[in-house]
Amino acid sequence: MGDLLGVAVLGAGHMGADHIRRLDQVVSGARVAAVADPDRDRAEAAVAGLAGVTVHTDPVAALDAPGVAAVLIASPGPAHEEALLAAFERRLPVLCEKPMVPDSAGALRVVEAEARIGRRLAQIGFMRRYDAEYQRLKALLDGGSLGRPLMLHCTHRNVSSPAGFTSAMLINSSVSHEIDAARWLLGQELTAVTVLRPAPSAGAPEGLIDPQFVLFETERGALVDVEVFVNCGFGYQVRCEAVCEAGSARIGDEHTMVVTARGAAREEVAQDYLVRFADAYDREVQAWVDAARRGEVTGPDVWDGYAAAVVAEAGVRALSTGGRATVDLAPRPDVYATAGR
Repeated sequence: MGDLLGVAVLGAGHMGADHIRRLDQVVSGARVAAVADPDRDRAEAAVAGLAGVTVHTDPVAALDAPGVAAVLIASPGPAHEEALLAAFERRLPVLCEKPMVPDSAGALRVVEAEARIGRRLAQIGFMRRYDAEYQRLKALLDGGSLGRPLMLHCTHRNVSSPAGFTSAMLINSSVSHEIDAARWLLGQELTAVTVLRPAPSAGAPEGLIDPQFVLFETERGALVDVEVFVNCGFGYQVRCEAVCEAGSARIGDEHTMVVTARGAAREEVAQDYLVRFADAYDREVQAWVDAARRGEVTGPDVWDGYAAAVVAEAGVRALSTGGRATVDLAPRPDVYATAGR
């Protein structure tokens, strides 16, 4: 196993366990070398049957485990900053699930720490950039055949929200994906946010503002709207339509199995993001492994994680005040000047 990239996976919950499976069964060129989770039993269950994996309750100990040459962070967001900084100290390549850091101040500290090293080490887990439909839309917009993009219309629906999910999390957890996707698709920064609040759905937990309608403005005058509805009850749906000067393009219309029987047709609807974006996660992790083995970072980077945190904070301010909130980014360090959009 010496020629495989040894990965320490931090977090063995829903996302971490899926990445452990992916590294073991799907991705080539890597292996799970260590896993860390505060719940040792959960960590051991996630790597049951895998040879040569050490199990830890301390994430830093996992980074120092034998054979570790890279780290995949899938722990809860508040733990990300410490793990990223520890990985930077060891010059380990990182794939960090979003949010990179939950607050913009912490995200800026991560930016500054990586900038001091003078090269990018971390990729942030905005997996939609690896979805085949999103990639086709990006190529179409970059090609210019439809003219300048004027608007993006986005939909983000979940069956139900987990316990403890807050109104702010509709923006800083759910809509954070649309924030990154819009910046990437348009090649523009988002400059302002307005959040409108329709009457809450009867299916939403008491006190949760769900759904929400989020409107972003961009630096070159495009508009991005997002309907986010995390207790729709029927399935997981993500859609995006780009409206341009000379045409439009829409992705996310499910092309799944259609069952016809007893005088009716029924189309399957994915029930969570691990089903809808399974292929994107596979592509994302494979691309990260390949780049890490070459000593490169090719995907969304720490600056993208920081920008998403700043925009999300502005969105939460707009939600709480009912007004328009502006987005103020710090100067971009030179190390990110050539980052791809």
